[in-house]
Amino acid sequence: MAETLILLSHPDYAASRANRALARAAAALPGVEVAHLEALYPDGRFDLDAEVARLVAARRIVLQFPVQWYSTPPLLKAWQDAVLTRMFYLQAETEGARLAGRPLMVAATAGNRPEAYGAAGVNLYPLPELLRPLHATAHRCGLEWQEPFLLFNAKAASDGELASAGAAYRERIRRFLQESGQEI
Repeated sequence: MAETLILLSHPDYAASRANRALARAAAALPGVEVAHLEALYPDGRFDLDAEVARLVAARRIVLQFPVQWYSTPPLLKAWQDAVLTRMFYLQAETEGARLAGRPLMVAATAGNRPEAYGAAGVNLYPLPELLRPLHATAHRCGLEWQEPFLLFNAKAASDGELASAGAAYRERIRRFLQESGQEI
């Protein structure tokens, strides 16, 4: 059982230097499980029982992904539609209620610089604002929203910058664990 479950979604994980660096850094912590959705479900067909069990077993949840067109990658969105619909609409009392109060954090990578995310930038809105649908989802599911971990300029980051980002992510996960009552 993972104390912290990182649900990682990246359609081209092998080519992703940023998300691989973050996942490696987080996976080094005790009690952290990284579940890469595309590796688990290359055909896009979820084992709903396994996914529900994975969520119920975790004390805290992280969604890690590259922002794609202001949203999650397609498989993570499909996962949300299938798993969360089952847990919070079809089986709310027997499954969804079991997650009430669990903390949820988003770890998102963006290909552009931070200044591109704002009123004067090409993306018009700050990245945390673009993540509001996930915040609303967390609220609807009774999950405790945490401040997101954001990595900008992910595609152009040097190896050193990615190592630093991995260390910052690992420290953020460590704080996430401590704030949730787990000793590291």
